[in-house]
Amino acid sequence: MKYDTVPDIEMNSLFLSFGSKKVLDNFSLRVYPGMKVLIRGRSGAGKTSLFNCLLGFVRPQRGEIFIKGKKLSPSSIWEIRQKLAFVAQEPDLGTGKVREVIERPFSYKANRYLSGNLGKLQEMWDLFLLDTTLLEKDIRSLSGGEKQRAAIVLALLLDRPVLLLDEASSALDRDSKQAVSDYLRKCEDRTILAISHDEEWASCCDSKIDLLEGKAVSGK
Repeated sequence: MKYDTVPDIEMNSLFLSFGSKKVLDNFSLRVYPGMKVLIRGRSGAGKTSLFNCLLGFVRPQRGEIFIKGKKLSPSSIWEIRQKLAFVAQEPDLGTGKVREVIERPFSYKANRYLSGNLGKLQEMWDLFLLDTTLLEKDIRSLSGGEKQRAAIVLALLLDRPVLLLDEASSALDRDSKQAVSDYLRKCEDRTILAISHDEEWASCCDSKIDLLEGKAVSGK
């Protein structure tokens, strides 16, 4: 891992508040290509707000964000989102059969060149301990843990260089968590910023950051 390269994620002196509540206070972080970084903090510490800033859904009052060297701004947000994949704790995957839901994004013009990646779907499905029969079921019939794994598979097939995971394995059993974390740890070309309290993530991340009173504190 070369830290003399341009960071995939760079946040400089972010300040964000909602009314009198200070959420981020001079928050800075650099995540270099291939790094796996864990963000921890108590409920309400600002972890999800941090991700919302990275995705352009929330604009901090001060500070700058760069994704792969490009400054996040209203004019660049759509281009930047093509470099990010986001998986939420409760993924909104739309409607239809699971296979249709996963194939749908590859019909969009921006993703058609990636349609060959769908050939890896069964392999990924097996690696994440998902039953093949689920692919023909209605997405709404899946359990929380199955939806989380389906969302992670989709994010990986879309081949975005930066993966943002917000408690994306919280509903998984221990074996499934281990299968997902083992796979992602081996993805040397994938930069991952994860919010999680799971031990499996802590063991596979290069760096751990505690979000304390809006600031980044190196964790153990």
